[in-house]
Amino acid sequence: MPETDIQAAPRTLFTESVRKLRVLSYNVQVGIRTSNYRDYITGSWKHVLPHPERWTNMDQIADRVRDFDIVALQELDGGSLRTGFVNQTRYLAQQGQFPRWHQQTNRRVGLLTKHCNAMLCRVDTRDCSAHRLPGSGGRGALLATIGDGDEQLAVVIAHLSLGKRNRLQQIEYLAELVNGFSHCILMGDFNCEPTSTEISRLLDRTDLHHPTKDLHTFPSWRPKRRIDHVLVTPSVSVERSYAPQWRYSDHLPIAVDVQIPSGVKIYRAPLPMAVPQLRPAEATS
Repeated sequence: MPETDIQAAPRTLFTESVRKLRVLSYNVQVGIRTSNYRDYITGSWKHVLPHPERWTNMDQIADRVRDFDIVALQELDGGSLRTGFVNQTRYLAQQGQFPRWHQQTNRRVGLLTKHCNAMLCRVDTRDCSAHRLPGSGGRGALLATIGDGDEQLAVVIAHLSLGKRNRLQQIEYLAELVNGFSHCILMGDFNCEPTSTEISRLLDRTDLHHPTKDLHTFPSWRPKRRIDHVLVTPSVSVERSYAPQWRYSDHLPIAVDVQIPSGVKIYRAPLPMAVPQLRPAEATS
């Protein structure tokens, strides 16, 4: 089974009742800034070895995501050689002052890499579970439920495979997972377009709809493909969807402002006024 790490602040911290959420999904490519296709070759060593620019990018990402309530991240490293054994999820949570974070480790390559999905939360999450997606390649989905009382909102983060056959299997799994909830947000890097067989099958098998289908996110320097997605059930009203023009990765992020279903009670921690500036060595403590 995938490994799951959770850091949770005391529930007494979550005091602000909210009716709206700002949600973001971002494939951060382990903090590697990519400006053209040539960088995939010349910068390939950055995927296995440390480099200082990674932390400049991570600091800028932390500063940008700070105003969001839920941040879904793909292609983070949970602490390996290439990050100097710093857990990037913990680092972003500390820099962005998120009181709660969840991390799912999907794939390890010895001490070189520790591939993760992650969720940074300014809202009070309840249960969190990690799911290994079918097919090859060490892909996974991270599920968290949010809300007090009888009704809850499910938030699912997924990073699907490059191969279509694997993706179709993974879509079937995600459809079954989503159908267990009345209120759901599903988001992540699906590696396929809104017009693909995979997305069509997902929409056919669930009540999800696709408010971000027209947003291009890849490659970040000249977005032509729509492979990052946020989908919601009808009870989750989307007020705005957009792709922030942040070029700290080879993907652009994708964001939505949503209104929470009336039966779901969600509490948020106030945004701290002071934000510490940590060096990577300090982030491991």
